[in-house]
This record gives sequence, C-alpha cells and structure tokens, in this order.
Amino acid sequence: MAVTVQRDLTGLKSGAFDALLSSEDMGIAILDTELRYLELNSLLARFNGVSINEHVGHTVSEVLPKLAPLVIPILQEVLDSGEPVRNLEVSGETPSVKGQDSFWEASYLPIFSSPGHVSGILVMAVNRTLEYELKRTREESHELQRRILDSLFTFVGILSPDGLLIDANRAPLEAAGIDLADVVGKRFWDCIWWNYSPKIQMQLRSAVIRAGAGETVRYDVPVRTVGDTRITIDFMITPLLGADGEVTHLVASANDVSERKTREAELSLSEKRFRRVFDSTADGLVMINEYGEIMLANPSMAKMFGYSLSELYSCSIEDLIPAHLRDKHRKERSRYQESPVPRAMAAMRELMACRRDGSEFPVEVALTPLQFPEGTRVLATVVDISIQKQIQTSLIKALKEKTSLLNEVHHRVKNNLQVVSSLLNLQARSVPKELEGAFLESQGRVKAMALMHQQLYEHKTYESISAEKYSSELVTLISRSHTNGSNLNIETVLVPCDQELLLTMDQALPFGLLLNELVTNSIKHAFTEQNNGEIRISMLQKGDTNIVVVEDNGKGIDESIELGKTTSLGFQLIPGLVEQLDAEISLHREYGTRYEIRFSKRETEG
Repeated sequence: MAVTVQRDLTGLKSGAFDALLSSEDMGIAILDTELRYLELNSLLARFNGVSINEHVGHTVSEVLPKLAPLVIPILQEVLDSGEPVRNLEVSGETPSVKGQDSFWEASYLPIFSSPGHVSGILVMAVNRTLEYELKRTREESHELQRRILDSLFTFVGILSPDGLLIDANRAPLEAAGIDLADVVGKRFWDCIWWNYSPKIQMQLRSAVIRAGAGETVRYDVPVRTVGDTRITIDFMITPLLGADGEVTHLVASANDVSERKTREAELSLSEKRFRRVFDSTADGLVMINEYGEIMLANPSMAKMFGYSLSELYSCSIEDLIPAHLRDKHRKERSRYQESPVPRAMAAMRELMACRRDGSEFPVEVALTPLQFPEGTRVLATVVDISIQKQIQTSLIKALKEKTSLLNEVHHRVKNNLQVVSSLLNLQARSVPKELEGAFLESQGRVKAMALMHQQLYEHKTYESISAEKYSSELVTLISRSHTNGSNLNIETVLVPCDQELLLTMDQALPFGLLLNELVTNSIKHAFTEQNNGEIRISMLQKGDTNIVVVEDNGKGIDESIELGKTTSLGFQLIPGLVEQLDAEISLHREYGTRYEIRFSKRETEG
C-alpha cells in the first residue's frame, strides 16, 4: 500500500499516520531524508531493543549499527527514486537479541511533501523471527525424524487413511532396490513389495481398510525384495488419530523375521523328529518333575502299564509302583532329585512296577536328569524284563543241572581212572621185574589225568584250574610213587607265581601229562650217580605268555639224546604233548637239565 501525503512533515502526526503509529500488529516508523527517526510506535521500539526516546532524532546507523549496511542502501534508493519497496525480507542482528539474527518482513514507502518531492520514509515492519524459528525447528525436527527412521532397519511407511503411500524410510526401499519416487503416491498394496501375489495384495488391502476404521492389524507375510527374492516380515499397520479422534494417517511398520521363521521351522522339524523317535521307541519313556508328576510319556510307556496316554498324564510316578513300595520309592526319589546324576540300568537289581489292573512285573530303569529353565526334570527309560526274568530263571536252573551233571561226570571219570590205576598196580605185581617200570609210568599218567578231573569237580570250576595247585599235587603224587621204598632223597620245589596261572580244560590234560613226563624222567635218570637232588618247578607270566620251567641238578642229559628221537616212551610223548598244548619247549643241558615251556594264556569262556 503506497501512502502519498501532499503536505510537509509537521502534519504527519495527524490522521492516518496517527492510526498507523498506534498499530499493535506492525512496527511503524517515520524517517526524514537524513534517515533520522521522527516518530515510531512502541512495537518497533521493542523489535529493535531501543526505547522510543533513544530512536527519535537518531539515524538508522546509530540505532541499528549492524543492520544499517543492509537497509540504508535500500532506504536511500526509496528517497532517490520515490519508488516504494514492499514485503522485503530482512534479517540481521539488533540490540534486542545480541549475537543472533532476527527476521522481518518490511515495506519502505516514500512520503511526499509535494508532488515529486520526497520528504521522508514510512517504515512498516512485521517481526517474523518466531515464525522463522518455528519453521526452522520444524524442518530440523523433520530432518531428525528422517535420519532416525532411515537409520532403523525396521521398515516404516506413512499412508493416507485410504492407503496411499506418503513416505517411507530407507530400509524397505533398499530391501527392494527402489527409490522413494517409485512408490510415493501409489496405493500401498500396488507397490513392488506386494504386487507379486494378488492374494497378498487382497490381504493387505483388507488390513488397510481395517486400520482406516481404527483397528491395529498385525501378521507375518512374505514380501518381494531385490532380485525377486522373498523375506518374511512381522508386519503391522496402525491408525494415527488426530485431536478430534479421527484417523489422519496410517503407520505401516515391519521387522525382517526370516531368520526367526527359519529357526522356528528348524525347531519345529527338530521337535517333530524328536517326537517321532520318542513315540516310536520300544522302551517306555517318561519324564517327571520334582513332584513326581508325569510331564511327558510315550505310547510304549502307556501300553506297558495298561493306560491311555491321557490317563497316564494324570498319574504320578508313584502310581506306577506297587502300593507296598510307594513310600520307600518316594523317599528314594526325593534323595535322588536333591543331587541327580545319570544312572544306568540297574543290572541284576530287582525293581517292581504296577500295572493299572494291579498286577506287578519286574523292570529295569535308567535315569537321566535334564536341565530346563523351569527346573530339573528326570527322564526315565523303563524296560519290562518279565521275559528276561523267565529266561534267566530257566538259565539258572539249566546251569545248576549242567553243573550237577559235570560234577558227576568228572567225579565218575576220576573214579574210573583210579580203577584203571589200581588195575595197573595189580598187573604190575605179576609181570617180570623189567616190566614193572613201564606199568608204574602208565599208572602215573593215569593218575595225572584223574587228578585233573578231581580238581575240576572239587573246586566247582569247569572252565579252568590253577596250574600251581594242580602241579603241586601232581608232583607230590609222582615223587611219592617213584621214591617210596628207595634210598633216593629228591626234593621237589614249586616256586609260586606272582600272578595266578590258570589252565583251560583243553590245556590242563596235556600240561599235566607233560609235567608228569618231565618230572618222572628227572627222578628216573638224573640222579643215577647220586642219592640226593632237587627238582625245581617255577611258573611266571609275561604279558599273554605263560612260562613254566622244570629243572634239576642231576648229571644232565647226554648231547646225543633228542626229544622225540629216543626209545624212551616218555621222551617220545613229549613233542606230541607240547603240540597239544600249542607250546614251545627248549632243552638246556648246563648244570643239570632244564626244560623251558612257553604257551599262550587263554581266556576262559563265560
């Protein structure tokens, strides 16, 4: 608005100027041609931070020294040209706010005292500082919000109530490989994330309608991403209400839950596999808590005890124990659960269980403690051993019968061999003197065999005998048979073994006969030139090898004599007995005669 006044400056106070000066919405000032303040209202004085009195009579440069370089050229142009300058945006520092710019919207209008003669300037200014600050604050806030949203991996979109996409943060755009311009202004369900599937689009459109009506909608859904791939998101669309309670916007948000869904699928598959294994296991499986309540059981467990699975879950573990054992079992369970450790099947321990119908049956139970967030659980593996017990009873009975039979067999064989020995003894009395020795040797061999059978049935061991004990009794028999009634003084010494040397049944007979031949030969032939002597028998084990040494301090064996190649029956038997024993024998002739026999230790059956 141009104000043209055709009079001198002294008349500026009246009329329209007085009305302008009294304005409370606009700062007003009148400047003379020297740009001195003649009049101004209080609002402009507050804008500038200087009182009215400090304005009047002072130039703009004096009142606003930092702003003057900007506005004085404009004011001078108005004085020189007589043309107004309207709605000029001005910013700069004033005394009212030091160190900070203020903002105005100013108009500078020439005042004419006569046509073509400018006598002053009317200044009209509106302070826009607050508006600019609010605008700047809003812009900074919007930029901050944008940075925050773009820094989130969460997908965020702003929609109109009818589903138009207004804005979206960086995450969903980058995931799809697109720019914001590609989707802004489109219906949300028509955007690239969803348009691969009409079904998905219909689902989303329905969610938008429901959210527009004030409902929050949430569900998992696959969306399209770069390269036409898919990820699963946890999607939610929420209505944003205005002050009047009406929906002004819709906020769509989502998180990528592909890994979670994958883990859930793997966990579900693992659970299914576990359940199949658990349910198909032939043994009964039951898991209990610290109170003995059944938390988990498989069909085999239910069938074993005559319950359905649902019935079994209503039982406690003590319900599966015979009534007269329940208190004892409850105490043992409590002690175990105070310090649970894995416990294998209780071999040969009698544990009884109770079926639904009250019948009792034997079981074996293994216990495995399992740690869960809610506490310790115990998994019990239960095996019905009724059939095994029957088989065990039958085996024990059969074993007793077999033992009795073997005992009787060995006893009878021993008696029969003793009869043979007695017959040989009787026959020896009626044969020529030169044949008595042969009968005596045969009798010794029979006694060696009888002694083995005696050892077996006396000690109730039918798989092995002690070589030391067998040798001790056999050597005593041999010595007594060959030295009684003679003047020979031969001492037999048996050196005990640090470890017990056992002979299996198939080793005992050739071992006894071999020992019989070696000791008998020493008694008969080693001491023909002396009345005193010693026969020493020693045994030891080296790893899996048994070593037996038979030695005497007699005259020794002639170098020309070899085992198995003499006319002596005893020497001829020795190689065959060594072979039966699966042994090796070596003969040493220094300082008497020394035989060293080596054979492998054999494990007994059983």
